[in-house]
Amino acid sequence: MRIEHVALWAEDLERMRAFYERYFGARAGEKYRNPTTGFESYFLRFADGCRLEIMTRGEVVPRQKGAYDSGYAHLAVTVGSRGEVDALTARLAADGHTVASGPRQTGDGYYESCVLDPEGNRVELVAEA
Repeated sequence: MRIEHVALWAEDLERMRAFYERYFGARAGEKYRNPTTGFESYFLRFADGCRLEIMTRGEVVPRQKGAYDSGYAHLAVTVGSRGEVDALTARLAADGHTVASGPRQTGDGYYESCVLDPEGNRVELVAEA
């Protein structure tokens, strides 16, 4: 078994697509639209084949975001070396994105930082082991 994809609801579909394309090299497939329900989505494919589906429809509203909400906690992306974690973290910060933590060596053996995507979802930038 393997996870086929992970999905996120988005308030601003195009902004989220652009973020993952720009910083993580994702490639968006064709936009799917259902005119009856107002549902729209993109599948974003990463270099290793992993996919992230971003979805929206008129009823999507901002959720209250807390540090320990139930549900999915973060998306972890291996970006390469420690230097690449540092560089991408600095680039995201310089472009105005929030760095929630790090870069740092964690107690469980990772070198990582955590940034927030445009809608506040946590994305861990991880060095290869």
